[in-house]
Amino acid sequence: MKNKLFIGGLAWASSEDSLRSAVGSYGELEEVRIITDRDTGRSRGFGFVTFVDEEAAAKCKEELDGTELDGRNIRVDYPRERENRGGGGGGGYRSNRSW
Repeated sequence: MKNKLFIGGLAWASSEDSLRSAVGSYGELEEVRIITDRDTGRSRGFGFVTFVDEEAAAKCKEELDGTELDGRNIRVDYPRERENRGGGGGGGYRSNRSW
């Protein structure tokens, strides 16, 4: 999937609208998403943009990597595959009793 880009180093104040403005001139966008903390709703400082066209994504990566957005230098790259972090936690009741 060479039409999806990782955008790292985003300012806490960056919004999906400001990110869309920064990358929209490179081509038609399918999706713009800033990842937020599930508990606080605050930005985690990175996001993803998906272009309709691979060439637009390549040009965006080449030209925007290392530039400034909302006061911070951003990193633009192709996303890496997520590592398999294993299954969920076990859990279950554990008593201190020794029978």
